[in-house]
Amino acid sequence: MGAMAGAAVPEVASPARRARLWAEFAVLFVAVPVAIAVALPPQRMFQALFVVTLAGLVILWRTGGFDWRGLMRGWRRVPWLEAGLIALAVLAAGLVLLTLLRPEARFLILRQRPEFMLLIWALYPIFSALPQELVFRALFFHRYGALVPHRPSALIVNAGVFSLAHLMYWSPVVLAMTFVGGWLFARAYVLRGFPAAWVLHAVAGNAVFAVGLGTWFYSGNVVRPF
Repeated sequence: MGAMAGAAVPEVASPARRARLWAEFAVLFVAVPVAIAVALPPQRMFQALFVVTLAGLVILWRTGGFDWRGLMRGWRRVPWLEAGLIALAVLAAGLVLLTLLRPEARFLILRQRPEFMLLIWALYPIFSALPQELVFRALFFHRYGALVPHRPSALIVNAGVFSLAHLMYWSPVVLAMTFVGGWLFARAYVLRGFPAAWVLHAVAGNAVFAVGLGTWFYSGNVVRPF
């Protein structure tokens, strides 16, 4: 994929290794999310995601050659203006969607439990955005990036698997939002490094919960179409 700000992508040495990586990729980023969405009861989904995230971090560590210190380099390249624009876009799109589909959920947490909103804003970047970025950006591009060497295609694939990981909510709104978000976060990681992707993800996620879109990201509201 050429030089990337996030991390160097190891070369796939042989067709056999390439096949193994594709199989591993299919299991981790496709089969497991689909199995979680289809088979697990909603109250068990987050435990399963925790296990998958932990497994992804172990795979990243065992891959070798990853610059862990590089995760904290690149703060000067964080696109703060873009982060602000993303927050505004989420708020605007959220207001439109919620007005049309669930008007009662608009700014629900801010209206009813503002102190809980502050807790979400403090914890979401660390306990949700950070591990997701480690798996879906750092692991994806470091271990599997050479499988899709064409950068625009890699960004689309990354956005696709990030969206698929949210299939468990069975919501077209969630799938569309996470696809767009995944593309933006992947692009930030490739061009500017890990801190940029992490910040954009954290800002977007906090805006989602502030405007009330979190109603679609709540496992208690999951309704499977079968």
